Amino acid sequence: MSTLYMWIAGILSGIIGAMGIGGGGILIIYLTLFADMEQMAAQGINLLFFIPCAVVALIIHIRKGRIVWKAVLPMIVGGLIGVAVGSYFAGIIGSGILGKVFAVFLVALGVKELISGFRKKENQ
Repeated sequence: MSTLYMWIAGILSGIIGAMGIGGGGILIIYLTLFADMEQMAAQGINLLFFIPCAVVALIIHIRKGRIVWKAVLPMIVGGLIGVAVGSYFAGIIGSGILGKVFAVFLVALGVKELISGFRKKENQ
């Protein structure tokens, strides 16, 4: 796969991730569908990719006063528990099932967004 496409996927994922709306989904879709990468490898790259992206975005959000500090600690603790459980189960269920679960999640999220968009339009 072309390095240019990887740059574009990285830039788009970083922009979307910095907005807090799921840049990882975009990156995983690109890596699995267009770069022909295994689901588990794509997830590992996604996690590594977002460490520096998250640090930069976090610094900007802190400077702009957008962090609700009272919510941070419980979310971090819950997130760490979720990471441990999720990593364990990801290793057990394998790439094939994991890819299907991810696809169902994306479809469900898309349907939810469509429904909420129609509801907002009706209420205007």
